[in-house]
Amino acid sequence: MNPSADRHVEDLLRELAPQVLGALVRRYGRFDSCEDAVQEAMLQATLQWPAERLPDNPRGWLVTVASRRLLDQLRSEQSRQRREYQLAVATPHAELLGRAADTDAHTDRDDSLALLFMCCHPALSEPSQTALTLRAVGGLTTAQIAAAFLVPEATMAQRISRAKQSIRASGVPFAAPDGAEGAERLRSVLHVLYLIFNEGYTTTAGPDLTAPGLSDEAIRLTRWLRRLLPDDTEVAGLLALMLLTDARRAARTRPDGSLVPLAEQDRGTWDRQRIAEGVALITEALPNGPVGPYQLQAAIAAIHDEAPHLDDTDWPQILALYELLETVAPNPMVTLNRAVAVAMVRGPAAALELIAALEEDGRMARHHRLLATRAHLLELAGDPAAAADEYREAARRTTSLPERRYLTERAARLAGG
Repeated sequence: MNPSADRHVEDLLRELAPQVLGALVRRYGRFDSCEDAVQEAMLQATLQWPAERLPDNPRGWLVTVASRRLLDQLRSEQSRQRREYQLAVATPHAELLGRAADTDAHTDRDDSLALLFMCCHPALSEPSQTALTLRAVGGLTTAQIAAAFLVPEATMAQRISRAKQSIRASGVPFAAPDGAEGAERLRSVLHVLYLIFNEGYTTTAGPDLTAPGLSDEAIRLTRWLRRLLPDDTEVAGLLALMLLTDARRAARTRPDGSLVPLAEQDRGTWDRQRIAEGVALITEALPNGPVGPYQLQAAIAAIHDEAPHLDDTDWPQILALYELLETVAPNPMVTLNRAVAVAMVRGPAAALELIAALEEDGRMARHHRLLATRAHLLELAGDPAAAADEYREAARRTTSLPERRYLTERAARLAGG
């Protein structure tokens, strides 16, 4: 097989997956069964298309094959008579057998946004929303998602299955909600994409600092969402944030996989094309709509990325943005990041006083990032012994092996051993 042809097919299938699933769910309902049928159709295309020429209408081909798989699944669940009766009631205007989907005008309709909103329904937990989005909208297999999150495939399969059953039981209408509900659901969608990106940028567990496949997928899906909602400034802000942050990926690890903190990174290896795109996006978005948390985070990332050297960083501006972000979207992690900016502007003592309040927050009290930040501030304040103790405790609490190694080495240097 031709590797470039394989790659082209893979990219095409990832692009078409939500469109095909949306077409089936709109026509037949039964999200869970439709999703299984689409996965089978994509597998057949993966095996067949690289060896042959692409069909004239790849999307129509997938809809046709998936529809046939779906009908086979439905017939196997119950008797043919009862199953076909129920399907006819659910879709009275559909020809159930032998329908040529590539000649059906309705297959030109793109229900991708409704599908994404369904996967991020608030009735689902965040892990379920994330897994279902990657599978149904991203077109990843269960095995790929499980590998990315370092869990057994059976565990991820159960998570996805439960999510699909919850959607089926909830009776969620297959349509993009509007008004206040639509705005709230969009916030859920953006949060899920943000979580996917963050897990790729810094994995929560395992031997590697990053999972590039997840970061790339989050960026791809957010680009796609921006095409669907080109006037939404928070969608633009999230895409800008991802690009500006991911631009530093190559500089974040050494050849042996060890972590390199921002202050020590070789800025010459940062991706200038992504930085330029991210800066352009956030520059356009900020004046054109309500300023939300993703735009503010993107603006902070842009200041870091545009500084030629660490000493050129505009810390007062970063601090002002963090103060605004804390007003718009209060969060203990925002406060923790603001403390670092406070240290750079007003000194470590002021920052240590700020994060002392976080020790009373049950979400952060024993979090390794709070301990690592306090260690950094103590180091700046000239207390290496106390800093080493905090670094060691932070290392004990993190589940990321590269972070653990970095924090342990930092403690050892400060302790003189």
